[in-house]
Amino acid sequence: MLDAAASAADIVAALVDLGDPDRAARSRSFFKTGPGEYGEGDEFVGIRVPELRKLAGRLRGLPAATITELLDSPLHEARLLALLTLTANFVARDSDQAFWVAQYRGAVRAGRVNNWDLVDCSADPILGAYLLAAGDFSELLDWASAEDLWQRRVGIVGTAAFINAGRPDAILGVAPLVVGDRRDLIQKALGWMLREAGKRVDRAVLTDYLDGHAAQMGRTALSYAVEHLSPEERARYRAMR
Repeated sequence: MLDAAASAADIVAALVDLGDPDRAARSRSFFKTGPGEYGEGDEFVGIRVPELRKLAGRLRGLPAATITELLDSPLHEARLLALLTLTANFVARDSDQAFWVAQYRGAVRAGRVNNWDLVDCSADPILGAYLLAAGDFSELLDWASAEDLWQRRVGIVGTAAFINAGRPDAILGVAPLVVGDRRDLIQKALGWMLREAGKRVDRAVLTDYLDGHAAQMGRTALSYAVEHLSPEERARYRAMR
């Protein structure tokens, strides 16, 4: 059974053994791996996320060097497992959180956190949580200002840590930096975080933002943001575009 002493090669071999070719084929389609798509060339072996989360729990304590090797893997599931394990290391009792956040920043900048699920499982519980504890979300503004799709999404999704703590200021600070970006995965992330701010902090946070900015928003972002509003409210905000 794999544990924190396993090598990256052993872990990848175990992932290949666990893989399901039919699921892998569906994943390649779902994560848009075709020519010109956002996940172009990504490789899958076909493993369910709950299985990877369970494995990450067994690998807690995996050394940074091994995690880096997994992040360098062409296999999507190896990179996802690496991020789940990095998260487990980050939240572990007495962990050096600054060290693990530095590892995460390096992985993002190196282009290893390069699909929406990889961003979404890590930006909030690692970077967002670290910045929330420090009480300063300004780094998220830097990420959200990047041209790179995945770095920008990290900046948006990282605000979830602040939203869950009752602080909408992070997403309201990030929103002006990304509202004009019409890329689908940026639109979805922005609308998602605004919606969560309305649900988890105060409905007025969302409606006040929409009152002032619905006309600037892309159709996808607006659709995500108003998802839980009444039909009448949804129609009113859509009519503002």
